[in-house]
Amino acid sequence: MKKTALNQLHHNLGAKMIDFGGWEMPVQYTGIIEEHQAVRNNCGLFDVSHMGEIEITGPGATSYVNKLVTNQIDVEVGRVIYTPMCYEDGGIIDDLLVYRIKPDHYMLVVNASNKDKDFEWISKNAPDDVNARDLTDQFGLLALQGPKSEEVLSSLVNFDLSELKPFRLLNEKVNGHEMIISRTGYTGEDGFELYLNPDLAETIWNSIMEAGEDYGIMPAGLGCRNTLRLEAALCLYGNDIDEEINPLEAGLNWTVKFDKDDFYGKSALLEISDAGVDRKLIGFILKDRGIARHGYDIEVNDKKAGFVTSGSFSPTLDENIGMGYLQNQYAEVGREISILIRNREVKAKVVELPFI
Repeated sequence: MKKTALNQLHHNLGAKMIDFGGWEMPVQYTGIIEEHQAVRNNCGLFDVSHMGEIEITGPGATSYVNKLVTNQIDVEVGRVIYTPMCYEDGGIIDDLLVYRIKPDHYMLVVNASNKDKDFEWISKNAPDDVNARDLTDQFGLLALQGPKSEEVLSSLVNFDLSELKPFRLLNEKVNGHEMIISRTGYTGEDGFELYLNPDLAETIWNSIMEAGEDYGIMPAGLGCRNTLRLEAALCLYGNDIDEEINPLEAGLNWTVKFDKDDFYGKSALLEISDAGVDRKLIGFILKDRGIARHGYDIEVNDKKAGFVTSGSFSPTLDENIGMGYLQNQYAEVGREISILIRNREVKAKVVELPFI
């Protein structure tokens, strides 16, 4: 397994480590619920250095990135755009963040398990006036998340952090070290991402943890990252979206800009849009005991009508929640459904997303 620059620090903190996309990563330190509540109410610090960074530069960079992804990225420098990247049939290769660093300089932040597949697709289709490079090994990545995150990070920078608006980026110094700072998040809370030299990762981690002592900061693992993003109904690649699912049925219509020039998957997605989707990503709350796991059947009137993609206990709601795909005719809010958990029907109800 690959290891981030903070691997030994995680072991020293007593983290429970797992294989995540080929990386040895911390799933929890003190406990998923405690870490989850720290991020919801105060702040938590994540090591997400396993994420991939792909640089795209050259005179044709803007037109090429716009062709690669479904969303519109021809925006001002300093913006960050969330978007799917699709095959010609509309299936999602990955969902990613596009950072516009300079007019002809982009950084695509991709999921760890998809990085090699993504880079192959991007390189294979790149025109002659575009250069694509895999920069993953050149970055460490820390995510400070939670309502107190701005107060914590403000003590380590020499500029007004409130001026960095959501889905924007800056090249600035943290504790005297230059790095890319963005404000996106994958938790449903305010938060910041720090893209830095891996050699600085432990120094910056310790500085943030020290600065956050009075704000209830905790190291946070991938376990609570999953429960946090699920409460916010943010898709996880490999669970809620994949190559067999298109953005329209995943509720990502807002990321598909049909009015821009051609992009991979546009024709197929236009056909799907015109015909209407057969299934939709829905949220549900279980009425009885049990956790809905990925792949479990969803039934309506004792017949299979869909499948679960994500499920967990929600520490914020104190309920068992989940997401899944349900046939369109059954996907209205309030619908009574059943989740088949180990051959046992567990009653549930379709609810509006996000959960919080």
